Amino acid sequence: MASFSPLVVILNQNKLTGSNYVDWKRNLDIVLIAEKHKYVLTQPCPSFPSLDAPLEEKQRYDQLASDIMLSLKEMFGEQGRSARQETMRQIYNTKMAEGTSVREHCLRMISNLNTLEV
Repeated sequence: MASFSPLVVILNQNKLTGSNYVDWKRNLDIVLIAEKHKYVLTQPCPSFPSLDAPLEEKQRYDQLASDIMLSLKEMFGEQGRSARQETMRQIYNTKMAEGTSVREHCLRMISNLNTLEV
């Protein structure tokens, strides 16, 4: 769920306390249905298809995995963007210090580039 979604405001304003469980659960269901995440609570997680499973079953499993990854990227993409910006800043600002070995500098730069790729 996006943290700026107007639907999430419903949950933020109506936090769970002991006496309002029914209202809170109803609000949670509204948000999950609107965000198309309700199936996570109502359907069992599919098992990994076997090697001899039909192609359709494998494709369905791959689509589910793709949907999960997309949802995670939507939720945590902003954090990834700021991490990439910080890594780029480190790459641009990294200078080889006087007296350090070229190997150490190269390893530091390679590490930053690997972090950027992830």
